[in-house]
Amino acid sequence: MAIPTETLFLDPDSERTLQQQIQGLVADSILSGRFQAGEKMPSTRAFAKHLKVARITVSLAYNELVANGYLVSRDRSGYFVSDTAPRLPQFRPPPPDPEDAVDWDSVIANPFAPPSELVRPSDWRNYHFPFIYGQSDPRLFDHQNWRLCALNALGRKDFESLTTDYYERDDPVLIEYLRRQLLPRRGISARPEEVLLTMGAQNALWFATQLLLSPEKTAVMENPGYAGLRDLLRQVGCRTVFAEVDQDGLPPEAIPHGADVVCTTASHHCPTSVTMPIARRRELLRRAREENFIIIEDDYEFELPSLRAPTPALKAQDRTGCVIYVGSFSKTLFPGLRMGYLVAPEPFIRQARSLRAYIMRHPPGHVQRTMAYFLSLGHFDAQLTRMGDAFSRRRAVMEKAIEENGLELATPGLSGGSSFWLRAPAGVSTTALALRLREDSVLIEPGQAFFNPEEPNQNFYRLAYSSIASNRIPQGIELIARATEELARA
Repeated sequence: MAIPTETLFLDPDSERTLQQQIQGLVADSILSGRFQAGEKMPSTRAFAKHLKVARITVSLAYNELVANGYLVSRDRSGYFVSDTAPRLPQFRPPPPDPEDAVDWDSVIANPFAPPSELVRPSDWRNYHFPFIYGQSDPRLFDHQNWRLCALNALGRKDFESLTTDYYERDDPVLIEYLRRQLLPRRGISARPEEVLLTMGAQNALWFATQLLLSPEKTAVMENPGYAGLRDLLRQVGCRTVFAEVDQDGLPPEAIPHGADVVCTTASHHCPTSVTMPIARRRELLRRAREENFIIIEDDYEFELPSLRAPTPALKAQDRTGCVIYVGSFSKTLFPGLRMGYLVAPEPFIRQARSLRAYIMRHPPGHVQRTMAYFLSLGHFDAQLTRMGDAFSRRRAVMEKAIEENGLELATPGLSGGSSFWLRAPAGVSTTALALRLREDSVLIEPGQAFFNPEEPNQNFYRLAYSSIASNRIPQGIELIARATEELARA
């Protein structure tokens, strides 16, 4: 029996190639039992005509399906579903019994609250003016060289790095690059035993909070500050003190006596992007030394261009080992990479390595080796230069547009980063403003998620320029100003 072409369709919104879609369509139909062994597939010509694709695309998909055992080719007869094609096991699940269903609310011993989320739709790329933070711009990424590095990492030469279980260790090539090339740019010197790779900065912060805090201890975080950190502190059950930041970041005098851990984003404060001055950093380190508390330094965005001379990391000035340094590649490469690192004294890293081994051993070996190639071959530095040029142009355009449209910068005179922190007029809720702007295909990030939940603040919002082209910025800012004025009059 021949399979009619009219029953086969492609998804116009799929991100896969046409060949991949055809392969998946046929394979899924065979696995589900919709196509039976011995049935004849549509000819490549008829299939291509029906799908409105090139005939070679269908031929290549059929050849892959033959290689994988789904189809067989018979001379002058065409393609048929193989008698030995894979099949999903056919099990009939038992009928549900709602009366005796497990009460998961009572069974789960350690419930986790859902993480705080910014008001950001999943389809944000479909918006014309996406002023959202931390997302990569595919126009700036070096896809070709990343692909070549990935191919090298997957090649026979690196088969061991691809397949070996490192247990608690990391790729020595990547660790060596971090130690010799990346960390010295922040003034940090570290031995291999003092560096640990993580699945992004959030994962690194989780290790730190798990090892350093408990319900009997006190943590201090910036207000406003990183919402993801606040969630981690809440989950560990410690006492959390919110310290109000000013135009220079976290004031050391705002830290109460008796603190066990102080969390800061000294180089680029989250979300205001202000930089902590050297004198304030020295005072923070002095207090940590005298009062015996640990500092967690989240040093994101340090690679991005700055109009001022670069400032060494807080960790670079640490002489007693009181600073736990957190770094990440999410902002400079892409957030989906999920690659970060911890730098700390060896006793802490030893414990963090053991904790990591319990839950995931190590980040995937082939990802580590791909990163090692991309960094060591100079592609990473070229990427930073390309991003720096684009971000500098976008920043200048946005700063001018903000001034021309009368919007208020909450932290004027910033020197770098990838976003602006703005204040809305009194009485204007930036959460309501964000929802209103979606009607104009504009996305902003209301600031409520960054503040202490017990003292809500709807007056601030963040505008980022990492994901929006320069030529769209002026119109987007104009729409924001218009919607802001509209809500202020309401």
